[in-house]
Amino acid sequence: EVQLVESGGGLVQPGGSLRLSCVASGSNISSNTMTWARQAPGKGLEWVSTISADARNIYYADSVKGRFTVSRDNAKNTVYLQMDSLESEDTALYFCSRGPKGRYSVRGQGTQVTISS
Repeated sequence: EVQLVESGGGLVQPGGSLRLSCVASGSNISSNTMTWARQAPGKGLEWVSTISADARNIYYADSVKGRFTVSRDNAKNTVYLQMDSLESEDTALYFCSRGPKGRYSVRGQGTQVTISS
């Protein structure tokens, strides 16, 4: 059974950047589509980005398009989310999941991102 562990979250000022990592163990994710999603306090799950197994197909939510960049290193069994120009509305618990948008049953515990001055 795959285990996903996210890291890289933290507290940054508006306009700052963070790079999240999602490391998989127990199973090779190189053939899997991977997705990043987030959940802000008191709100439901919000899809952020999806990357296909070969990274040829990448999708972003309108709210992060142009500011976030998803990538993967299949040799390291890792998926990344580079987040730039961060806004207070980006404050949330971010997690990665194995599968496409909307399928979050296999996911990590998440990493907290807080944007505040």
